[in-house]
This record gives sequence, structure tokens and C-alpha cells, in this order.
Amino acid sequence: MIRHLILAAGTAFAMSGAAQACQPSYTVKDGDTLFSIAEAQIGDLTKWSLIFYNNPDLQGGSLLEVPVGTVLDIPCPEGSVQKAPDPTPLQQADAELTLVTASNYAPFTDWNWPGHGMVTELVNAALEESPSPIPYAIVWEGNWSKHLSPMLDEKQVDMGFPWFRPDCENNPEHSRCVNFHFSDPLVDLVILLFARADGSMRFESDSDLIGKTLCRPTGYFTHDLDTPDRNWLSQDLITLVQPDTPDDCFNMLATGQVDAVAVNEFLGVEKMFELGLSEQIAPLQRPLSIQGMHVIISKKHWRGTTHLYRLNAGLATLKQSDRYNEIVSRHLAHFWSKVKG
Repeated sequence: MIRHLILAAGTAFAMSGAAQACQPSYTVKDGDTLFSIAEAQIGDLTKWSLIFYNNPDLQGGSLLEVPVGTVLDIPCPEGSVQKAPDPTPLQQADAELTLVTASNYAPFTDWNWPGHGMVTELVNAALEESPSPIPYAIVWEGNWSKHLSPMLDEKQVDMGFPWFRPDCENNPEHSRCVNFHFSDPLVDLVILLFARADGSMRFESDSDLIGKTLCRPTGYFTHDLDTPDRNWLSQDLITLVQPDTPDDCFNMLATGQVDAVAVNEFLGVEKMFELGLSEQIAPLQRPLSIQGMHVIISKKHWRGTTHLYRLNAGLATLKQSDRYNEIVSRHLAHFWSKVKG
């Protein structure tokens, strides 16, 4: 049975004890999950994401069913995250390639986060690893709505990040699918359900959510709730509440107005602690979905395929290197240290 991550009083996201003998390389055994491996190797099952993001081949798969025999890189606590943020020697103000992103999206993109965020560093590193790397500039525009139009659509900038890719295979008419090319995923973001910690909410299969009320703030994507194998929205199988902010969702959950909040792991954990709800609310272990974070470029851009080829080639090289793991591990460790104070 899938366990809930119960955040009981006095033990909220507490270490379950130092790992007895963390192995930098671990071979998955029958019955292992990322949660059990994190508990055994790192000493804290809540740090499963350190392993997930540290092993790019896992991304897009299941957190609960890791193939037996898979060899995982384990970011052991000692000495794994001491390096400084990557240098960015290719960045310059008058570069021929310009990318746009925005702040206030930690740990992914944030001007005040080390290295300006995990995804920002991954983009930097991928471009440095690309064939025949060229100088580039990054523009910070706080209004995300301007990124797609007019900035990318009118080629005021060349590329933007990080963006989710809709279900273009089943909804090819989606405006983002029609107008933009997507890079390979920089990282995959796990979307979880956050529920009251009394254990009454279950999510062991999709059928457990039929008739439930979920909360996700307005403006957030909903395509993962209406995939062809779910049709939760189109067939009115669930009720979706969409208030203005994540805070609204978590306050509604705490007062029993909704059954669960459906947001990414980082945002959910951050809000639990920020709003003082870590004893009342817990994330469920089964992922609701796993969504890739991409670089995008307008299909109108005359060099779109060239820029994407360069980025994807660099990203593929990066994902096979220790540098990818180091960047991810460092940012996740910083996130957890901030959450736990």
C-alpha cells in the first residue's frame, strides 16, 4: 500500500536518521521505490527528489516502480553539493542569441537564487556544451504573459524558458502547440496531490479521485487532468476549483472546502511551511503527473530548428555528465535547507 507522507507534529519533514552507509552508486532491488531508497541511502524519504532529478534517465517515469537492476547515482549528504554556481562565460549583453525568463519561480528561475535558479543554470550549461557554442544573453521579464506574445511571437527575443508542453499529440490545436517548438525536457517536474494529513484522502489509482474536488490556481495548466485515459474535466468526473493564488488553494484545503491541491512538489512544500500548515497537510506519494520543463521558440523564427538542435545536443551531452547531477543536487539541497530553516 502506498504510504502517505504524514507530517506529524514535531516530525514534519524531519530526518529519519542519518543514512547508515550511503552508496554513491546503488542498484535497484525488487520492492524498491525512490522513497525507500532515499530513506535508506540519504536518511530522509522526503528527499526522493534528490535522486529523481540526479538521474535524468528516470525522468518521465514512475517514482514507485523503478526497474530492478537500474543503477542510480545517489547524492550522498557529505561533499555532494559544495561547488559554486556554474560560470557563464558565454553570456554577454550584445549576443546574437537572446533568451527570456522571469524571476520568482524558485528553485527553477529566480534572480535572487544561487546561479539564478536550477533551470537557468541547466540552460547555461547546455548552451556551453552545445556544438559550436555561441554567445547569448538572458533577459528577465517579470510579466510571464509577455513572453509568448509579443516577445517570442514577434521575435523580440529568440527563445524562452521554462515552459510546460501541453498534450500536443491529443490536442494539436492548442495555441502553444500551433505556434511554438519545444526543446527536449530540461528537467521533469513532479505534480503531486496535497491533502489533509488525517489520511482519509487516497490516491492509489485514478478511480480514487472520481467525485473529488481538486484545487489548482487559475492560469495553471490543466491538461494532465483531462488526458484521454482520464477525461476528468470533459466528463465532469471531478470538480476543479481555481482560485487566484496557491495560498487560496491551501487555505481551502485546510478548512475542508476541497479534497486536495494539485501543484508541483516544490510549490506545495513551500506553501505548507510558509502558511504554517505542515502539521495539517501532507503530500501523497503517488504522482498526479510528471511534466517536462522546456525551452521554446516560435515556429516563425527563421533559425528556430538550428537553435533547438544546438540546445538539444548540448543538453544530451550535459545529461550524461557529472555536471548535470552537480547542478541539480546543489539546487535541491539549497531548497530543502531553506524549507527546513
